[in-house]
Amino acid sequence: MDIIGTLKGLLTDSGFASLMAEGGWQNLAMIVIACGLLYLGIKKRFEPLLLVGIAFGCLLVNISWFYSKLSSGNPDALFHQDLWDAFLDPSSPAYHSYGTILAHGGLLDILYIGVKAGIYPCLIFMGVGAMTDFGPLIARPSSLIMGAAAQLGVFIAFFGASLIGFTGAQSASIGIIGGADGPTAIFLTTKLAPELLGAIAVAAYSYMALIPMIQPPIMKALTTKKEREIVMKQAREVSKTEKILFPIIVTIFVVLLLPSTAPLIGCLMLGNLFRECGVTERLSDTAQNSLMNIVTIFLGTSVGATMIGFRFLALDTVKIILLGLFAFSLSTVGGLLVGKLMSWLSKGKINPLIGSAGVSAVPMAARVSQDVGRRYNKNNYLLMHAMGPNVAGVIGSAIAAGFLLKVFGG
Repeated sequence: MDIIGTLKGLLTDSGFASLMAEGGWQNLAMIVIACGLLYLGIKKRFEPLLLVGIAFGCLLVNISWFYSKLSSGNPDALFHQDLWDAFLDPSSPAYHSYGTILAHGGLLDILYIGVKAGIYPCLIFMGVGAMTDFGPLIARPSSLIMGAAAQLGVFIAFFGASLIGFTGAQSASIGIIGGADGPTAIFLTTKLAPELLGAIAVAAYSYMALIPMIQPPIMKALTTKKEREIVMKQAREVSKTEKILFPIIVTIFVVLLLPSTAPLIGCLMLGNLFRECGVTERLSDTAQNSLMNIVTIFLGTSVGATMIGFRFLALDTVKIILLGLFAFSLSTVGGLLVGKLMSWLSKGKINPLIGSAGVSAVPMAARVSQDVGRRYNKNNYLLMHAMGPNVAGVIGSAIAAGFLLKVFGG
């Protein structure tokens, strides 16, 4: 037995040897980035439930990518970008063939099917619906206007991305970052621009985590001290019947108006109906906890698998991150400006700070409105008032995504 030859072969065929090959530095850089994201998720608690999974998926794919390069179709590789390139290529026999992925894919390829098919984001929305009380929105329907205004950044960033060279489908996927809704951003991007999924997912969830840092300076700049001190009266009590009818009516109206929103809006409202109808407590509990946790694991790791070095380390990634910040900031501005208008129309009965909660990050954006309001008036309790625009933002971002999917999805 040639022990020396065997050891030499193991070294030559290892991923360490690939670090020295052409392009190996990109994967090494992504391993460093993955460790940085793990630090942010674990130590700094930046959206840890998803960021930890995304970072570890990134780590796994950039390690297994070495093996995939060494032997095309190697079953030991966790993710095969060539399979997904063929999946998206109309001239390939494997075009839109999940069977090919199942037959030749690795672990992360199999998990990614749930992302590509739009399953995971929709199930996340079901969990969000089961956890969300739409009562504040029902009590103050005008909150819908603030939620709609907070989609301003989505469309302005779309035009901005188009002007700097992105395609219409790519621009739509970048713009949706402004909705501050990670599952919606992932859902739309997998349909329109899957090659940008890694960068868009990281940007979307990073800005959601940074809401307490990004929004307060904008809120302070656009409102006066007097406006920030406004104390809002308690909203009316919402009946059980209203809460049961709300998800049914919204589903019928929105899906008939824009059928492409059916997966997201349908799952969101089904989860909420589980919560409110009073006869499906077990289903509501499952949607909020077990199902949500399982899907979060699959979603995070499979999204991280798209962060392959040669695609992620590009100028377009920097552009996406900057455009995402621009989109999110403008969405905050849009909600605040409408909040100011409603404060003026109501003669000071509405605190404009709740307009910033019109972005879709539930309930973090509402908590930021509460925290900023309390800094200027210790008797200010804006949380439940801010939840109205906040949950309206969830619906608004899903509608915006459905509209963009209808326009650019073919």
